[in-house]
Formats: sequence, C-alpha cells, structure tokens
Amino acid sequence: MAVVQHRYGGPETLSLAEVEAPVPADDEVLIRVHAVAVSKGDALVMRGTPRAVRLAFGLRRPKRQILGRDVAGEVASVGARVTRFRVGDAVYAESDQGGYAEFVAVQERFVARRPTTVDVIHAAAVPVSGTTALQGLRLAGIGPGAHLLVNGASGGVGGFVVQLAKAMGAEVTGVCSTAKAEHVRAIGADHIVDYTREDFTAGAARYDAIFDLVADHPLSRVRRALAPRGTLVLSSGTGGAVFGPFGRIIRASVMSVFVSQRLRPLAATRNGDDLAELARRIDAGEIVPVVDEVFPLERAAEAVARLESGEVRGKVVIEV
Repeated sequence: MAVVQHRYGGPETLSLAEVEAPVPADDEVLIRVHAVAVSKGDALVMRGTPRAVRLAFGLRRPKRQILGRDVAGEVASVGARVTRFRVGDAVYAESDQGGYAEFVAVQERFVARRPTTVDVIHAAAVPVSGTTALQGLRLAGIGPGAHLLVNGASGGVGGFVVQLAKAMGAEVTGVCSTAKAEHVRAIGADHIVDYTREDFTAGAARYDAIFDLVADHPLSRVRRALAPRGTLVLSSGTGGAVFGPFGRIIRASVMSVFVSQRLRPLAATRNGDDLAELARRIDAGEIVPVVDEVFPLERAAEAVARLESGEVRGKVVIEV
C-alpha cells in the first residue's frame, strides 16, 4: 500500500492505493517502512510550486507518484552487494523513491542505523531536517562562542539547528511567533525574538551567523543584522510563483562576491554518514527529535495539510 498522486494540487490529490512493491537493486536496502515524516519539500512537490520544480519532477504531472523522503523502519531484504545491513536491522534513511508506502528501496550509502534512545516515530523526524541543519551549521562555521540567529526556529529544520548549535557551543537566538516562544526556549535557545512584536533586522544585535529558513526580509536588511564578516545561510523560504526562493538565493550568491560577509545558499544532500552522526548525537542526549502530531498512512492528506497550516512545532509524522 502507498499514498499516490497523479496530478499536481493540494492534499486532496493524495489517495491510498495498492502498488507494486519495489525490488532492491544490488546496492540497495529494501526498508519496511514503519514511519515517514512529512517535509516542506513534500508539499512543494505535491503542488508543483514554485513552477521551476516541475523541471525536475515533471512538467505536466508528477514523474514519481509517491511522496516522502524521511523513512524509518527495518531491513526487509538487501541487494547482492550490500555488506553493512542484514534483514531485521533497525534503520532510517533519506529516500528519493517515495516513503509514503509500506516498502521503499534505498541505496546502502544513504542508510544508517536508527538511534537507539528514541522510537521509530521520532527517528523518522530526523533525516531531511537533521541533515539540513547539520550541513548548514558546518557551512556557517559554527563553533564555541559563536552567536547564531535562527529565523524559523520552531520548525523541523530550525529545531535541529537550535539544538545542534547549542551542542557545538554556540549562543543561539531563535526567531518565532508568540505561540511558539516557549517551545523554542525549551529546545535550548538562549534568546527569543518574537517576530510579531519585533524585527530582528532592526535591532542593535549583530550575529556571527544567521540561518534563514523563512526569507521574509530583504537581503539588505538581513545583512544589517550580520557581523561584518559573518555568514548568512539561506535555505528554503518563500518567493514568486515561478522561481520561489531560488531568485533570492541566486542574488545572494552573486552579492557575496562583492561584500565582506559570506552569503551562502544551502543545498543539503543525502548522506548516510551524517545520519550516523545524528544518531550518535541523539543517543548522547545532545538533540531530541520533536514530533508535533502522528497520522496513520490512510490519513496522509491530513498530515500534509497539518504541515501546511503553519502551526506545527517540529515535525509531522505518518505511521505506516
């Protein structure tokens, strides 16, 4: 069973159907999916917006009919060349074949053993958001004593950024709404900026790095809050109907050549080693995956709608 989509649109385009089970290639692990997280990327692909994404995912209709990248479960079978995993191993992975399903095949190099201190639901909340946060913090050069601002600190990626940065010794300021302030403080933020009451770009504070997950301010204003040689990491956000946040990211890349500040677009990539590091950090108590709500597979459309509501703290997860 899988949740499939035959045309672009909202959650109403998703439906449960019986599909052919994947057969793992020689270098792939077949995962029996127990849980899969819902990501903003799923919603973008579902709607085919911004329209530029259709160049990769299908111009008129989705090339791949099953959404979902963050999967957690157990190994059902392995390909002939797989050496690190055996049937029954507890694993998680970032898939590109569609995780809103009972089974998914993933290349061995993108699979890692699940953290042992959280359940499968919370493990599924980690891959895309955790990897994006980890790679972005490396790009920003975060270390002990650095002062980081996270614009969008209450979401899936933002929550991991806050926790990982604290584990790396940084001082963290989280930008969020009034309703989510206590949540962001609880996951480790030292300071809170309530965007309904104040504008972080208008204050006197200057940050060594800004991790911008929202893109709700012009680049010139965000740079005003950045130290003269600070780093701005751009990931996700809003934008026009055709190019979405990509236009802003391209402008930042060009501008970076002419200014002392580092303006860096983040294109996170699948990485099994990063998943292994995240599992170690979870088991060490440095980070805790946050799950807002859990839905069964047959209610996947409701899960995506919940994510799109903007009210989520952490991740929405589908239990298979």
